[in-house]
Order: sequence, then structure tokens, then C-alpha cells
Amino acid sequence: MVGVAVGVGVLGTVGVLRAADARTAGIARIDGLSAVLAGDDGPAQNFLLVGSDTREGADPSSSDFGSMGDASQVTGRRSDTIMILRKDDDGTAALVSLPRDLLVEIAGTGRQDRINSAYAEGPEQLAQTVTESLGVPIHHYVEVDFQGFKRIVDEIGGVDLCIQYATRDLNTGLALQPGCQTLDGTQSLAFARSRYYEEFRDGDWQMDPTADLGRIARQQLFIRAAVDGAIGQIESSPFGAGALIDSVASSVRIDDTIDPVDAVDSLRSAVAENLTTFQLPVYGDTVDGKASLRLDVGAVEILD
Repeated sequence: MVGVAVGVGVLGTVGVLRAADARTAGIARIDGLSAVLAGDDGPAQNFLLVGSDTREGADPSSSDFGSMGDASQVTGRRSDTIMILRKDDDGTAALVSLPRDLLVEIAGTGRQDRINSAYAEGPEQLAQTVTESLGVPIHHYVEVDFQGFKRIVDEIGGVDLCIQYATRDLNTGLALQPGCQTLDGTQSLAFARSRYYEEFRDGDWQMDPTADLGRIARQQLFIRAAVDGAIGQIESSPFGAGALIDSVASSVRIDDTIDPVDAVDSLRSAVAENLTTFQLPVYGDTVDGKASLRLDVGAVEILD
């Protein structure tokens, strides 16, 4: 009986992996990235995670359409969020956010500009800029847009967050009451995008003065909660994870070398138990008339 149970377990695991392989075979790939990516032969792998602000596929019937608009109103793609997820061979993981206004030297151009402008020239330019300007080799690339973000959050049943004060952002449509609550995809996107975050304290609405840096802290908090929710759902119902896999597979673009099933398998335990988050120390500056951020004391040590 033990032998039969083990055999069923092994065959079931193989079946799940084969099903996952089949479901992820259609993920959109970004050709040409392999030329600027590092080889997987070191003690760690760095995943460049990018949130694109493209309005492609925006649903006019969605409650956040008024605050977000569509591709005719906001054209092109910009990097709304940039993060590096490092997974070490010892099973630990670290996440560092790169402010989109961070001043860097754009790879191959010799000019200094905000890192957001590198993505405007393509994912290859962004990956190469991170490698050359910040000294962090990039092994893999994952990108999600607004609509994909909402689909994934809705598929995991929302994300549980607790907030102390009533909050709002008139630009993203964020409006939350104090306490613990489950955010759906639309609410989660409004929270993650918020740069004009206000809290109702001492009888008045007070703006978060840290702008994009405050948003980074909230995004990292959100990612921890989302990861907990996704892993909890898969562990409680591993054979019912197909819908989540389908949602992710239809929502992301990845480099042409990554094996998504292997990547998830290697990252799952690391991000669930040992995820350390970092914020780069920066200070404000104005360069060529643009509000920018420069690396401050302590940033080099984090990047190293």
C-alpha cells in the first residue's frame, strides 16, 4: 500500500508538471533579450521584474477606466515599476526596487537619463543599462502590464492588506477604509500605482511626501502579501492551480531563455520564507530640467 501511494504521488507530480509545461508553452516571449542577459552559471540568478504602464486591452466597462484611460489616451509603454529579484543557490531571495526616476547612464549612449527612459527604448536596453550602470548582471526578464496584474490578483482571490487610516489617491482611484481587507485586482492596481497617496489623519487628508519612494515601500508590502496568498492557494489545492497558471501565462512576457516551470519551482520556497526587501538610498536632483534621483550613501553596498 505504501508503494502504491508513493507511485501515485510520483505520477501525480509528474502529471502536474507536464500540465504546467503545456499551460506555460504559450507565454509571450521577448526575442533578442538573450544577447544582453548573463549566463546561469553563477551562485545566484537575478530576475528583472518590470511593470509596464501600457493601456493596451483596457476595458471601458471597468471601474478604473476613468482614472487609467486607454491606449488612445495614453500611448506607448513606460516602466511603471522596476525591481530586481535575486535568488541565491542557498535558498534565499532578495528584492530591490529601482525608482523609475533614478539617474543612470543609458547603455550604449553615453548619456545620463532617468532609468525609465531606458525601457522606452526596449527591454533589451533596460536590462543592459541595469547591468552596465548599476553593476547587477541580469539573467532573466519578466514583464506584466496593468490588465495582467489585475487578472493575476483576481485569480488568487485578492490580496489581504491592513491599513491604519482611510486612504485615497485621486489619480488612480484608490479609496480604502481603515482596517484589514481583501483588495481585488482593480483596487490592488490603484494601491500599487499610487504616487499621490493620502491618509486621513487628524481630521484632514495628508499627502505622503515621499511620492515614488513611499510607493516602493507599499509595493514591497503588497508583493509579500500577494506571494503569501498565491502560495497558500497552490498548497491548499495543488490540482486546482491550473486557472492561476493560465492567468499568469496569459498576463506576462518573459525572455526567450527562461523555463517558467523551473523558475517557479526554484523561487517558490525562497520567496515564501526568506525574502529580504531593500530600498536604495537616494536623494533628489534636477538634471536637464527633470526631477531625478541619484544614488546616495549605502546604495553601492546594496547593489554589490
